[in-house]
Amino acid sequence: MNIADVSILVLVLLFAATMLKGFNLGLGSLAAAFGVSTLAGLESAEVIASFPGDFFIMIVGVTALFGVAQINGTLDWMLDGILRLVRNNATLVALVPFFAGALLTAFGTLPAAATAIVAPIALGLSARYGLPALMMAVLGIMGILSGLLSPLAVFGIAAKQQIGASHLLVPSHTPITLLAGSMLAGILVCVGALIYSRARNLLPKGQIGHSDEPLDSSGGGVATLARTAPRTRELVVTLGGIGLVLVLAVGFDANIGLLGATVACLQMLVLRMEPSEAVSKIPWSVILLIGGLLTYIGVMQSLGAFERISQLLTVDGSPMISLLLLCYIAGITSFAASSIAVFVTVMPLLPSVVDAGVSPIGAILAVALASVVVDINPLGITGGLILGSAEEQVRPRLFRQLLIYGLASVAVGPFIVWGIFGWW
Repeated sequence: MNIADVSILVLVLLFAATMLKGFNLGLGSLAAAFGVSTLAGLESAEVIASFPGDFFIMIVGVTALFGVAQINGTLDWMLDGILRLVRNNATLVALVPFFAGALLTAFGTLPAAATAIVAPIALGLSARYGLPALMMAVLGIMGILSGLLSPLAVFGIAAKQQIGASHLLVPSHTPITLLAGSMLAGILVCVGALIYSRARNLLPKGQIGHSDEPLDSSGGGVATLARTAPRTRELVVTLGGIGLVLVLAVGFDANIGLLGATVACLQMLVLRMEPSEAVSKIPWSVILLIGGLLTYIGVMQSLGAFERISQLLTVDGSPMISLLLLCYIAGITSFAASSIAVFVTVMPLLPSVVDAGVSPIGAILAVALASVVVDINPLGITGGLILGSAEEQVRPRLFRQLLIYGLASVAVGPFIVWGIFGWW
């Protein structure tokens, strides 16, 4: 067994260790990078050079920018605006969690944080209007999936970083195409859930209920309104800053992380905010997780580990079958592990299938969606947040439904996303 094989074994052990109480994958990855590099005779400087500094800047800048929007109530104001628009139309009410989830993740909210906001909205609407709890949960999570590959979202940022690190040759429209793909995936599942529910007479037609009261996203079963709208000055400064960042980043290819950090700093000064509030919104645990994991992956790449894995997974003459295997590895691993951690781990394996003839955009989409499509299961963070937002009397049934849905998604989800998106 050579050092590349050892590094692969250590990677497997790292993911297995996430089942142990007290183990942190980010810290464990840094420790593994140090240990394996020492065995390989690498200098510490080579290990430190593998740390994804560009990813760090992007996450800090983007989440600080939208942390300001969350603190001053701008994001809640936008969500309440959606609720006022739908009134009591049954189909539109059912779609509120979908649009709320898509809006949040597309503008940089982390999936777990978006779920914490969307789950109470979805289950609150379910309790108020008698809509199926599973359908509302699926619509909310599919909305979150729809925005995951936005250039502002953590998956989109990680994809960009890994495209550069893996030297994948992609067209200039890749960020927009990735977002369109994730939105299409979410919309397809959303439409399927609505059609199924309507066919089973679970989703009524026309108007339902008679309450115009917006939902409180702080938690609980039946939602209530308890928010103060942000002042006009706060809205103008916050939305104007976000718009400026989007225009400069998308239209002029400016670094979105540095832009976000700059605008967030100026917004806090203009609005006289307490900086520690916005800084606390930066997901340091996610930065540690992905930063540590990518550092270890960098060590593995320098040792030739991913070339070794690619050889083992390559099906001669059929690169699409190799991509399907990668999708199933991503889906099965994500059932119990962090989806973003799985995604950034599988990404370095894509160059081999791309070199064999698979579309790079299709490969990225298939692996990314396979990593997140299995998230709706009651054994993970997403399922736990959904169950916690449901009324107590519906939790046992919802648990069984989520478990069946989650297991089915592991079995067929990777195959479906591979079949639809792997050919892009």
